[in-house]
Amino acid sequence: MERNLKNVLVISFGFLLLFTAYGGLQSLQSSLNSEEGLGVASLSVLYAALILSSMFLPPILIKKLGCKWTIAISMCCYIAFSLGNFYASWYTLIPTSVILGLGGAPLWSAKCTYLTIAGTSYAEKAGKNAKDVINQYFGVFFLVFQSSGIWGNLISSLILSQSSTKVEVSEEDLECCGAYNCLSDTTNTTESAKPSNSLIYTLLGVYTASGVLAVLLVIIFLDQIKSDQAETEKENLEAPSFWSTFLATFRHLKEKRQCLLIPLTMYSGFEQGFLSGDYTKAYVTCALGIQYVGYVMICFAAVNSLCSLLFGKISQFTGRKLLFALATVTNTACIIALLLWKPHPKQLAVFFVFPALWGLSDAVWQTQTNALYGILFEKHKEAAFANYRLWESLGFVIAFGYSTQLQAYVKLYILLSVLVLSMVTYGAVEYLEAKSSPGTPTATKKENGRPCSQETLM
Repeated sequence: MERNLKNVLVISFGFLLLFTAYGGLQSLQSSLNSEEGLGVASLSVLYAALILSSMFLPPILIKKLGCKWTIAISMCCYIAFSLGNFYASWYTLIPTSVILGLGGAPLWSAKCTYLTIAGTSYAEKAGKNAKDVINQYFGVFFLVFQSSGIWGNLISSLILSQSSTKVEVSEEDLECCGAYNCLSDTTNTTESAKPSNSLIYTLLGVYTASGVLAVLLVIIFLDQIKSDQAETEKENLEAPSFWSTFLATFRHLKEKRQCLLIPLTMYSGFEQGFLSGDYTKAYVTCALGIQYVGYVMICFAAVNSLCSLLFGKISQFTGRKLLFALATVTNTACIIALLLWKPHPKQLAVFFVFPALWGLSDAVWQTQTNALYGILFEKHKEAAFANYRLWESLGFVIAFGYSTQLQAYVKLYILLSVLVLSMVTYGAVEYLEAKSSPGTPTATKKENGRPCSQETLM
């Protein structure tokens, strides 16, 4: 097996194991820890810590430790969050959420940097277009990674469905479900039907073991990428100051294209936050019960995973503009339908249609936006991907922050507004790129011995 591909698969399956645990826990937080809004509060704190981490830690850790050890150490922070859920309280979940947040930005920045360098290295050896190889590597990664939602939610559904507590939802309670949901946690009896502690401990034990396996997989099998080491050594010879590295994330905001991509990046956090925090609670748990949350999210993850691979491969033929248009139309249709739909247990199939369509759209946001960052900011990958996590995390913080304060219909209108703004600013990025290289869409030039694309990833 080609060495770069082996490393891509190691990272992919490491993230699969890690996010099998974290993804399942995140989907359940708003329903499992609904008392006083503890679940969504912990998620909001988590992503707030992730913002702070994005500002400072990724460039420093990646340069000091390299991508491999940054990934391994950051994964341990996710395990701490699983341990904190064993006794869910403000004194356990909030501190472990902060720990996870601090490790999140270095983890994702190191992953994105590793895949970008691996793709560029292989393209140079094989004589291929770097942007196409990078796009395919991200497609492979997200194919494997997004399936973590399938396994994590399948585990939670199978375990939590063993509960002997069955609750019939009355028509009166159903009035509090959907876009115009009631904000009180005590209104619907499904919210009080929590699984037994033994089932919760079993679930958390499986999740913790999955995280530990992820760390071991990376430590044992992942290579410290040579190109990364060479670049680090070169930068060390140039002796950059500590503050130069420390402020790399902020300096990158001087790049006009980076600023224009902020709304699109934040929207990724908004839309994922709504599905995992609001759709699961106001629609699924409210009308069907917490045991259905996992099954619904499996549908989202399965479609997301398959579409990630598909879009990663066909983007070089269709162009990213068409894919972004597809995601925009699909998300807009879902938002409008959710505003109009009144969920009812008799409409079981409909509960799965929305996450399926949402998964299709999210596959575009994830694969194309990640690859776009890797190509546009190839010379400043660490700072660029740190900005990606920073602004996406801000979207999560806002989405989870107002989760218990606003009705679902208000959140849907906010989501639609951010989506429209995102497409306007993304269009401006495309305009700037077209203007910077008129008549030479495939032109490339050499910088520092590496091909530097003058067009954005199509």
